[in-house]
Formats: sequence, structure tokens, C-alpha cells
Amino acid sequence: MNSASSMVVRTRHSVAGNVVRGSLGNLIEWYDWYAYAAFSVYFAATFFPSGDLTAKLLDTAGVFAVGFLMRPVGGWILGRYADRHGRRAALTLSVSLMAVGALLIAANPGYAVIGTAAPALLLLARLVQGISVGGEYSTAATYLSEVAPRGRRGYYSAFQYVTLVMGQLVALGLQIGLQHLLTDRQLTLWGWRIAFAVGAFAAVAVVWLRRTMDESASFRQAGPQTAERRGTIRSLMRHPRSFFLVVGLTMGGTVAFYTYTTYMQKFMINTSGIDKTSVTTINFVALLIFVVMQPLYGALSDRIGRRPLLLFFGIAGSLGTVPILTLLAGTHNPLTAFVLMMSALVIVAGYTSISAVVKAELFPVHIRALGVGLPYALATAIFGGTAEYIALALKQQGHENWFYWYVTACILVSFVVYARMRETSQRSWIDRDTENLD
Repeated sequence: MNSASSMVVRTRHSVAGNVVRGSLGNLIEWYDWYAYAAFSVYFAATFFPSGDLTAKLLDTAGVFAVGFLMRPVGGWILGRYADRHGRRAALTLSVSLMAVGALLIAANPGYAVIGTAAPALLLLARLVQGISVGGEYSTAATYLSEVAPRGRRGYYSAFQYVTLVMGQLVALGLQIGLQHLLTDRQLTLWGWRIAFAVGAFAAVAVVWLRRTMDESASFRQAGPQTAERRGTIRSLMRHPRSFFLVVGLTMGGTVAFYTYTTYMQKFMINTSGIDKTSVTTINFVALLIFVVMQPLYGALSDRIGRRPLLLFFGIAGSLGTVPILTLLAGTHNPLTAFVLMMSALVIVAGYTSISAVVKAELFPVHIRALGVGLPYALATAIFGGTAEYIALALKQQGHENWFYWYVTACILVSFVVYARMRETSQRSWIDRDTENLD
């Protein structure tokens, strides 16, 4: 093997190794975040003992939504930290915060023991985790996009959503295992705590893993002239179009993603009337296929561009949301429910697979993590984090089908943004940074 070939192999191994290190940490972060949604059907009564099932789920969904309100704070604090001190340092800090939040939930005695302090501690834990996830998304998106080679960024950055969804799959897989090992009563009384204890332990292990990551070349070799401008709001506001573009392109994607992943479990149980065990299996298999789709869509974007995939999501999502959710609400058949959920996820993958790289391509290196994180977190907090709460509130008022139109409207707004935006893979800021390093 000649020296040129050897260099190519070493470079590929380096990229793959760093993607694995960054992605596995991302998996644990999102496992801890999704464990709350997956196990809320069991622990709702521990913290909110009164009311019917919908009321209890509404209370837990409210705490879930409040946790999202801290994501812009996390996107700002950890995005700024990543732009000033490095992607690796920020990713290590974010997973440490997630460990603290998971441990607080696992050790919470519950309402019967400490009264109203129990939901207060639950809320505190979710606020800490909200800060963690707010910083995790921005820094991981930035890191994966920066370490990937030109012409392969769509493929490699897609692994952010691979591990993001894998985190949910691990949570669902653990839930399936516990459902077979424990009775429904045992899961409700104490079994749900196992999920958060596992998350806390795994997060601590990932702290060490992330300390072995290589810092991205873009950050390491950024010119000293950017030092004073790194991670500042003033520098970010010099790119107002990109800031609001991230908000607009995220709006429909985040509502659709949380509708068809996080909320779907409750929707099938509470509206379709399918049993919990079948619903968990449906969600697990559908999301597993969804994971495989991410790098395939990402690789496709490297060939045809990012914008065609976004347009596909915008058009199909605007036309298909109401029919899919209407049919899903009226079926009791697990197989039909799986096909409908899978149809929706095929559409949503047009957004999720390239979400990270599109945002990273819009900003220069000295504000990239902040530019990705803050507007994304704002849009996710306002639209994604409240999706489940709005759905349950409308159901409680007897207008559940209004939610279907709400999701459609959000996707339609994003479609207008996609139709007017430029192709980000052509002459992106990452390319400019790379050319400046050559």
C-alpha cells in the first residue's frame, strides 16, 4: 500500500472513531431524555396521584414541556462554551449534567413520602436535563459536521439522529425487557426507577469516553482573530437570516418528530386503545427501521443536496399528517398502527437525517455551536416540547383532531422556508473554514 493510500485509510479511521465517540455519548444523553417519556405511563401516579389517566399524563407532559424551556438556556450556555473552549469540553459537560438529572429522578421518593417536594424535585431534574440536551444537540451537530470529510458530511452527520433515536430504542428495549420480567404493578411501584439508574450510570461512563475524543480541526485551527468573537450573541446577530432560518426550518420538523416518536406511544394507548406491550413493540420496530433510514437519507443528500429532502418532508408532511393520524386514531389493529407510524417516519426522515448538517453549514466556526444551538432550542422548546402537552390538552377538551391540523400547519410553515432557502451544501461555511485551513 502506497503512502497516499495509507493516509486515506488513517483519515477514514480517524473520522469513524471520532464519530463513534461523539455518537455513543449522544445515545446516552437521549436515552436519559427519552426514558422519561417512555416510562411516564408507569411513574405518573408516583408524582401526581390524583385524576384519571389523561390528567396524570397531562401533568407529566407538562413537566416534559417545562424541561424543554431550559433547552434554549442550554443551547446558549453550552453553545457559547463549545465555541470558546472546544466541542469536546462542552460535550463532556453536557453528559455530566444529564447524569445528575437521571440520578435525581431515580432517587426521588415520590409524593406519598415527601408530598409536593416530589414533583418539585422531578421538575428540577428535568430542568437540569433540559440544559444538558440543549447543549448536546448544538455541540454534537457541530462536531459531527466538522470532523466529516467534504462530500460525506450528510452521511456522517446523520449519525446524530441515529444515536438520538437509538437512545429512545434503548429506553424502549429496556421497557420491553422490564415488562416481561416484572408485573404491571411492580413497574408502577418501583420498576421504572431502574431505567433512570441505568441512565445515570451510563452517563458517568460516557464522561470518560468523551474525554478521549479528538477536538475538531476547524475549532483547533480557527484563527486568533476570532478569539474575542467566539460564542457571543453580538457575533451571532451578525447572521440574522441564518438565525431565523434555523427557527423556521426546525419548526415543522420538531413538531412532527416529537409527534411520531415521543407522543406516539401515549397516542396508541390512550386514543387507539392498543395494549401497552403491543404499543411498545410497535414503537421499537418502527424506530429501529427509522434509525437505518438516517444515514441512507444523509448519503443521498450528499449526492442531490439537502434542500430536495427538506422539500419532500414539507410536501408529504403537509398532505399526509391529517390522514395518517385520523386513521391511526380509529384503528385497534397493531399491524395497521405500525404501517401508519412507519409511513409517517419515512416522511419525517427527510428532515431528521440532515437536520444537523444543514444548520451547521449556515454558520462560521467561531459561532457555529451557538448558531446551531440557540435558535434550534428556541424552536424546539416552543413547538417540539409542547406538542405532547397540546395534544393531550385538546384530547381532554374533546378536540383531539385539532392537533392533527396544528401539526400540519407547523410543517406547512417550514415548507415555505424550505422553498425559499438556498442549497446549504454548496459553498457552506464549513467549506470556507476548511479552505482557510488549507
